[in-house]
Amino acid sequence: MHLTHKPGELSARPLKFLETDTLVVRWIAQAAVNVELFTIPLYMTSLYSITGMHPITSQGNSFYKGRQWPGAKTSAIFEHKPGKKGWGNKKAFNIVFSVFIQEMLHLQMAANLATAIGAVPSFTATALQSGDHGWTCYGPKLTRIPGVVDLTDTNRFKDVKVNVGPLDEERIKLFLAIEQPQETAEKDIVRNQERYFPKVPFKYTTVAELDAHIMFGSIGYMYQCYRDYLLITYEDGSRLWDHVMDASGQQNDLFNNFSFPGHPMREFMGFETTIALTDPEIALKQALNMMNAITDQGEGATLGARYDEKGQRLKDDAAKLVQGAVSPHYCPDRDALASDYPSYSQTGKLIPSSDAAARADNDGIDHYTRFREIEDIRGSGGLETWDHSPRIGKWTAADLTTEGYDPKDNPYGLATPEQIAHALNSLKNGADSAASFQKMSQAVCGAIKGVTTVLDSYWNPAGATVSFPFPSMAGSGDRMSTAWAVFGRTPDLSVGVGEPDSNIVNHACQGLDLAEVGGKWGTNACAQTSIYHTCRGSNLCKGQGGCGFVQLTSGGGSCGGASSGCGAASSKTSNAPKANPVAGGGCGTPTTVKGGGCSAVTMRTYGGLCGTPTPSPTPTPSGPMYTAPSDNICGGFGGCAVPISALQLYPKSGTMEVWALVGSSKPVLCGAPKAQADKNLCGTPSPSPSPTPSGCGAPSSKKIATIDFKEGDKVEDIAFQAFAKVVAYKVNGDPDKPVPGLVQQAPNDLRLAYPPST
Repeated sequence: MHLTHKPGELSARPLKFLETDTLVVRWIAQAAVNVELFTIPLYMTSLYSITGMHPITSQGNSFYKGRQWPGAKTSAIFEHKPGKKGWGNKKAFNIVFSVFIQEMLHLQMAANLATAIGAVPSFTATALQSGDHGWTCYGPKLTRIPGVVDLTDTNRFKDVKVNVGPLDEERIKLFLAIEQPQETAEKDIVRNQERYFPKVPFKYTTVAELDAHIMFGSIGYMYQCYRDYLLITYEDGSRLWDHVMDASGQQNDLFNNFSFPGHPMREFMGFETTIALTDPEIALKQALNMMNAITDQGEGATLGARYDEKGQRLKDDAAKLVQGAVSPHYCPDRDALASDYPSYSQTGKLIPSSDAAARADNDGIDHYTRFREIEDIRGSGGLETWDHSPRIGKWTAADLTTEGYDPKDNPYGLATPEQIAHALNSLKNGADSAASFQKMSQAVCGAIKGVTTVLDSYWNPAGATVSFPFPSMAGSGDRMSTAWAVFGRTPDLSVGVGEPDSNIVNHACQGLDLAEVGGKWGTNACAQTSIYHTCRGSNLCKGQGGCGFVQLTSGGGSCGGASSGCGAASSKTSNAPKANPVAGGGCGTPTTVKGGGCSAVTMRTYGGLCGTPTPSPTPTPSGPMYTAPSDNICGGFGGCAVPISALQLYPKSGTMEVWALVGSSKPVLCGAPKAQADKNLCGTPSPSPSPTPSGCGAPSSKKIATIDFKEGDKVEDIAFQAFAKVVAYKVNGDPDKPVPGLVQQAPNDLRLAYPPST
């Protein structure tokens, strides 16, 4: 088996190489981020290609009793016996889901490793994506796993293409190629062998040369090179780690963080998923252990199983390189998962956690072995994917209901199963089918963009603080599964969504434009694709939409988070990250965000409200107040989803503040044309009562009204009320003086097709 270096190569190295070694190890750090990020849309696309239905449930309510939507979900209890078509779907979904979640863990750890050595990781790098957030690393003719291997150089996978698609034979082979252990990869690479498994230190000294020539051969080998670089010892006795460790490196955590009550237990009791950068020796130990966790969970062998602490090959390696079992230290705790990710019945009662079952039942074996199990299920005829489903274009109301559905029991005026089935079929069979397919593909890309663009800021210590858009991942999955169920074909992740026009105010769930068109207001029924996203935090600049869901006015976009107000200076005690300004050069003013972001249980409990709302019918002034996402007084308050399901309901009662965005007195804002000065919304003003424009001549925000909402109100209805008040204020100077002819548009097929979780 290839070793990463020759004996003695990593000791007494001349200090003249320090600068080059620093460049290389930070390049490896980004390469690790790239390959972990590369797997996420790929695995997610195949995961949601599996046929299945799911209800929408949350703690304490039964809004959607008797209803279900297309898209498989994790299962706590199921039969895994050969039988009718798709008998292995639930097992297969659980397996791929468990890998998918661990890839997010690996991405987090790769990012934390990068910042620990002074690198700022990029999640929108051109190695994987185009400038408009289309994914260019996948394609029907592509054969390269970024930084790892060109599959045409292999024996087993020489005909496999690196492309998204259903969970079919080719995709499973691709997944095995990604996750295969180093020993297997070495045997399988039969062409151009000199391109792979480079020796440390590399002979290349520029990023361009590294990009052009370094291919690791396996992910495990990449992390071994990473480790070896950090342990290079120089002629003065120092290590590269001693020179590159950054004590101020941004460390973020979604898995072992404590956030009561939303995430009350750390998921991994046996190792740290962040690096404590106070003590260099402890930090190095944690960094190497994180690499071990990644390789053990992925290919089934830790770096420590191959080499001793001095980097020398162990003699008993054969006994320690058995694939399959993952060390218990790197497995999640079942009780912690059940506590952090609860499941609820259709009446809002607590039931066994399906996510806990999916992960705890499968995380004890490595990814490579898990995909071998998927290969067996498919080979036994146990998989059904949407591209082979007879329901495509032929959905019926009966498909969308479960036992206990009562058509007369509809107190919230939800769209009927018949209406939803009609919308699903119209998108597929209508005259605009091609355009609908592209729009739904863009909705998926926009949801993923909402994650990657925020992650660029999340791990960047400069700029405004943001929260991790955790619910975006769920929203991305629902959009992906709906696209599969409507068209029966792979969503096109290459289309991208473009960048939003910061001179346009796109309001509420319909994306309504606060501009008069042909003598009328609010005539557009859905948002422009350039502002498609899920979860607040994705629209860091004003006017990038939002669904009408409200956010606490006292926080910077974090569930239950608090700050001294929009624009407040960052606090050193905050564990939340900071972000670079976005769009227009001035969007997003630094704010303090505490609590580490939204947790799954909090989002399920409050449905996006992020905090307990003030009770109706008489909200007390001392209770929390909320602001509409599109009219958010601060960029970090974000929004929920654009476009949004027409079936979204408020899970609690409360009061929403309505803000009018007022143009600055300056003639030119952020380089915008003078004529557009009153519409440009770059920058984030301070909250009232005395807003102070900040950033590039930012506009002021003025609170003009409040709206009470109650449990079960449609989000789109309350959003339109807010929109109507803003229009009235703009036209008449009085939010309570209605504008004639302003009529709420009916939801289109796209918004009817989406489940109320997106």
